[in-house]
Amino acid sequence: MKAHQTRREFMKSAALAGVGITILPSGLLAKDKEQKVRLGIIGTGFRGQSHLELALKRSDVEVIALCDVQQRMMNMALDMVSKAGKPKPAVILDGPYGYKKLLENKDIDAVIIATPWEWHTAMCLDAMNAKKYVGCEVITGTTLDECWELVHTSERTGMPLMMMENVCYRRDVMAVMNMVRQGLFGELIHLQGGYQHDLREVKFNDGTDQTGPGAEFGEKAFSEAQWRTWHSVNRNGDLYPTHGIGPVAMMTNINRGNRFTQLVSYATKARGLHEYVVKTGGEAHPNAKVNFKLGDVVTTMIRTANDETILLQHDTNLPRPYSLGFRVQGTKGIWMDVNKSIYLEGRSKEAHRWDEAKAWLDKYDHPLWAKYGSDASGAGHGGMDWFVLNAFVESVKRKTPTPQDVYDAVTWSAITPLSETSIQLGGESVDFPDFTGGKWMYRKNDFALGDDY
Repeated sequence: MKAHQTRREFMKSAALAGVGITILPSGLLAKDKEQKVRLGIIGTGFRGQSHLELALKRSDVEVIALCDVQQRMMNMALDMVSKAGKPKPAVILDGPYGYKKLLENKDIDAVIIATPWEWHTAMCLDAMNAKKYVGCEVITGTTLDECWELVHTSERTGMPLMMMENVCYRRDVMAVMNMVRQGLFGELIHLQGGYQHDLREVKFNDGTDQTGPGAEFGEKAFSEAQWRTWHSVNRNGDLYPTHGIGPVAMMTNINRGNRFTQLVSYATKARGLHEYVVKTGGEAHPNAKVNFKLGDVVTTMIRTANDETILLQHDTNLPRPYSLGFRVQGTKGIWMDVNKSIYLEGRSKEAHRWDEAKAWLDKYDHPLWAKYGSDASGAGHGGMDWFVLNAFVESVKRKTPTPQDVYDAVTWSAITPLSETSIQLGGESVDFPDFTGGKWMYRKNDFALGDDY
C-alpha cells in the first residue's frame, strides 16, 4: 500500500479484490459529490442535540425527522433547527415505540440513535431491517445475545452499523496512532485506557437541571439520571468501556489481523454513590437505602491473539479529575496521557526521563486533523464529535462501509457483559467471542488511513 493512499482508494481496491470487507451496501463504488444525506435522529436529549447541532451546520445533510418521548427535549431540538434557519423536520412524539414510525419514512437514508442504552439494540435492529445506515451512540449491546443479533442482522441486510465512538478521533490519540503506524513505539506490548470520570452529578440531580446537587434518580430526576443510575443499582462490571478500548483496539488492529481472546475483571466494594446521596440528600433520603451493585472501581485485563495485554478501568463513582488513562507501550517507548509525556529510547532528550508529549504530538499530528482541524474547531469534545459525524455522513454519501463497523461496535460493547460474568465468577478468565467468524485474520486496518475520513 502506498504511503499516502486514501481510505477511499483502499476501500475500492479491497472491494475489487474481495478481501477485508464483509458488509457492502449496494452501489459501493458510487459517489455523488452533490448528494445530501437525509437524516433522522432518534433521541433528542443532550447527546442527540450535539449530533443535531453539527448536522445542521452541514450543507450535505438534511434533517428529515426527529423522534423523542419528551416534549421538553424535542422543543429544545426544534429551537436549534429554527435558529439554524433550516426547514422544520417531521416531529414524532408517539411514545417509546414511535421511532418505528420514523423508520417507515422512505426518504430517510440514515439514522442516529441517541437514546438510553437499553433501547440501542432494538432500535439498531429495526433500523437495519428498514435499510437505513445506523449511527448509534455507545454502547450498542448490553448482552452477548444482543451483540450476536446485531452482527447477524448487519450481515444479512448489508446495512452498516457504526457506533459513534468519538474518542477514536481525539487529536492526541490520532497522533499517537500515527506514531504507532510509523513504528516509533516499536512492537506494541501493553496498552491501557478507561473511563475515569466523576459522574455523581450526572447520576443524581434534583430533577430540575442536568447536573448539580441532588440525590434523585429515576422518574423524579432529569436527563441521564432518569435511566443511567439504574445500571449502577443492578449491574457490576465495566459499564462504559468503549472510550478506553476503541482507540487501543484500533492501534492493535483488533478485528483486522488481531482479536481479543480472554478477559478477566475485578470490582471493588461500592461506597461512592451511597456517600454522595447521604451528602446531598441526607441520611433520611429514600435513596440512601439503595444498595448499589456497581463497584466503585472496576479493573479489566484483556489478552489479544498477538499477546498484547490491555488494561481497562471504569471509575465513575468517586471524586477524581477526568482522565481516560491512556498508555501505549512498546519495545521502543511509551506514551501516557495522564502526565502528557512520551519517552522514546534513543530519541528522547535524556535517557530515562520523560519528554513533554506536545512536541511529539504536534510533529506527528494525524493527516485528518491537519486537513480538517479548522472545520472541527468549536465542535463538541474538543472537535472529535465533528470527525465521528463526518465519518458517518461521508460513508452514507459514498455508500461505503463505516470506518468503525458492526464488528467493532459489538466487540467493544461485549466487554460489559463479559466483565459482569468474570466478576460473578470471582475473577475467573472468560473467553472472548470472535464476532467476525474468523474474518479477523484476513481483514485489513483502514481506519483513518491517509488524509481521507
